[in-house]
Amino acid sequence: MTMDAMTMTDSMLDLADPVSPLSTPDTGSGTAVLERPQIKEQPLKDDGGDADRYAHYVSKERIAESRMTGRPVVALCGKVWVPKHDPSKYPVCPDCKRIYDEMTR
Repeated sequence: MTMDAMTMTDSMLDLADPVSPLSTPDTGSGTAVLERPQIKEQPLKDDGGDADRYAHYVSKERIAESRMTGRPVVALCGKVWVPKHDPSKYPVCPDCKRIYDEMTR
């Protein structure tokens, strides 16, 4: 297929499309506007796994900073979240405990 044939085919497809500004060249300036709905995406701050059922090890300074800024913290086990619940109501994360014990030996 030559370049002219490819261009003609593309132009012919534009004319067949009722949304294309080239489908009705006599009405308008040839500029089309596509409207997209506004979608607000919320970043996922929770992996939804079993890690939410545990109290994790994070330094007190990081917890205090997170409560003031709303930024997520990272536990020793790698869990990332924004602390909101009382950790005394949950069992200690076994991975955090193992890592902490290895660090304090």
